[in-house]
Amino acid sequence: MTPARLFLAQRLTALILAPLVLVHLALILFAVEGGLSAAEILARTRGSVGWAAFYGLFVLAAAIHAPIGLRNVVHEHTGWRGRSLEVAMVALGLLLAGLGARAVIAVVAP
Repeated sequence: MTPARLFLAQRLTALILAPLVLVHLALILFAVEGGLSAAEILARTRGSVGWAAFYGLFVLAAAIHAPIGLRNVVHEHTGWRGRSLEVAMVALGLLLAGLGARAVIAVVAP
């Protein structure tokens, strides 16, 4: 992928992540202030297509966004570049997506 497309992909995923992070943090505060237990939270999320979509989008955006940013940091600080860096970052993105998908399934699966 060209540097311009990576730049665009990271900025677009940032636009998606920003409101999702804010909603996620607000939900955490709401749950803590409301005294909800983990079991009560899971009871509310089980089988919910809406929560699956919300957190699925969150995971997908993060799995794209993070490796692009890390790629840039690694390249600037170590000089690592080329195909091996690209492969490592794609692997990281796939790992994040897989782990995130497992978490989403654990939270919403009936």
